[in-house]
Amino acid sequence: MRLSRYFLPVLKENPSEAQIVSHRLMLRAGMIKQASAGIYSWLPLGFKVLRRLEDIVHEEQVRAGHVPMLMPTLQSADLWRESGRYDDYGQEMLRISDRHGRDMLYGPTNEELITDIFRSHVGSYKDLPLTLYHIQWKFRDEIRPRFGVMRGREFFMKDGYTFDLTKEDALHAYNRHLVSYLRTYERMGLQAIPMRADGGPIGGDYTHEFLVLAETGESEVFYDSAVTDLSFGDREIDYDDVAQCAGVLEEFTSKYARTDETHDLELFNQVPMDRQRVARGIEVGQIFYFGTKYSEPLGAVVQGPDGKQVPVHMGSHGIGVSRLIGAIIEANHDDNGIIWPEGVTPFHAGIVNLKQGDAEADAACEALYKSLEAAGLEPLYDDRDERAGGKFATMDLIGLPWRITVGPRGLKNGVVELTSRRTGQSEELPPKEAIARLIDIYAPHKGHTFEHWEPMARQSFHTWL
Repeated sequence: MRLSRYFLPVLKENPSEAQIVSHRLMLRAGMIKQASAGIYSWLPLGFKVLRRLEDIVHEEQVRAGHVPMLMPTLQSADLWRESGRYDDYGQEMLRISDRHGRDMLYGPTNEELITDIFRSHVGSYKDLPLTLYHIQWKFRDEIRPRFGVMRGREFFMKDGYTFDLTKEDALHAYNRHLVSYLRTYERMGLQAIPMRADGGPIGGDYTHEFLVLAETGESEVFYDSAVTDLSFGDREIDYDDVAQCAGVLEEFTSKYARTDETHDLELFNQVPMDRQRVARGIEVGQIFYFGTKYSEPLGAVVQGPDGKQVPVHMGSHGIGVSRLIGAIIEANHDDNGIIWPEGVTPFHAGIVNLKQGDAEADAACEALYKSLEAAGLEPLYDDRDERAGGKFATMDLIGLPWRITVGPRGLKNGVVELTSRRTGQSEELPPKEAIARLIDIYAPHKGHTFEHWEPMARQSFHTWL
């Protein structure tokens, strides 16, 4: 993408209404614009990151054997009355009536709707286990929406629902979700700590929430520092292997980690003093097993192996996709702006032309741009007729992990400058080597398309000149 043709309304000053870093930087970087309290328009840069995260969530859900679908944002109040939650949920639920006077609601979650779908189409244990999920907009009417996308009224969320014949099978589905979520967060450059949690209005005897450590977190977190050394890495997981999934859960939940709501001082004091940590955390997901809480009142039953009708055991599993963007920024920024992890960056590298209109500099930038595209990477080329300082400030603000700076002086020596946004370190390299370096950096984050184009991209720079 050429910046001269892109819509990127960056702001020089900090917006007065923004109270936390992620809200301030998302507004300044032209990612979002408030439409009303707690509701935002997602501008091109923000929408691009949102889609990056959505793709990662989809890929890891499908890898774990879960089936995607899509449910509507509006739901019938009758289903919620049937489950007993319509009057219990509280004022966070937006209740409306259609033109015929039928009670409707803007869905804050989908347990009732998915259970109705299940009971309409599944009647035998032979169709189990089954996990259905979707990624959809939700609405909860927060009394004081603030902190940007971290606590908005409208939010983009993945919610998945498991259906199993027995509690044992349902707990395997629970463990499978925990493992898939750990993979998801790591791909986003986050270390999310799973913690025992309260079921809240959704309910359930088993529930873990996932928190990302950040100074602006809404929850106080007490934890064993050894938990931050754990990494899912590249290990292969057979999601049908009950023992393996249970083992990973045990590995990631055996170390002490609690929020202030469930903190146990006596247990915490058993952690060695040099590993005791107190910080703040941002919740970015939660998983629940709630047994037959919804299947019994809603009649979600199947015929078991003995021919008897039994209610299915269910679980609910959510990731706040839009909220994750705020969490990533809270954990990855400096005084100059955002610092995107490679796995979620909207563009893989920025190209800055220090002398727009100079024939050699323009040609070199075009060659870099086309070569990176040939590698399956997406560059953002700042081809505006602006001063260099303004171009650098924009690149720092929007946080692309890598920047290639091209100028007449460097080109005379046959080099361009490759700069890491995270470390600030720069290296002068021949253009072809700069391309090869970026290809190697992004190789773990790319798939078949990248592998197809990689050989050509490594060799192609001079063919564009």
